[in-house]
Amino acid sequence: MPKVSRDSAAQVSTDGPVVDRHEDIDGYTVDFVTFTEDVDGTGLFRGLPGDACSCPHWGYVLKGRLSYRFPDDGGREEVFEEGDAFYLPRGHVPFAAAGSEVVQFSPTAELRVAEEAMRANMPGR
Repeated sequence: MPKVSRDSAAQVSTDGPVVDRHEDIDGYTVDFVTFTEDVDGTGLFRGLPGDACSCPHWGYVLKGRLSYRFPDDGGREEVFEEGDAFYLPRGHVPFAAAGSEVVQFSPTAELRVAEEAMRANMPGR
């Protein structure tokens, strides 16, 4: 059975204040994400439905605090802190506090679409 850890993840990328260590396993991506600064995801998903992340995620907050706004749901906000397991349906916008760490599981094909939008919408591009 395949497995991955933060230290064994073969793919490591740094995009501004986000360090992402990940591995693809049987159609899912396992991400270990660290936020070195506060991150506001507003605008990063411009062009996707609702200008929000189009990929669902399941995860666990290892450290810190993350919140997610759901623009198509009246702007509802969910907050997750250290020790919280979560599920995020499509249509969310992330906000992360500096020093936060999360492990999340996402369908790889859907994640790639969201990542392409984020890269295209990053400030300075």
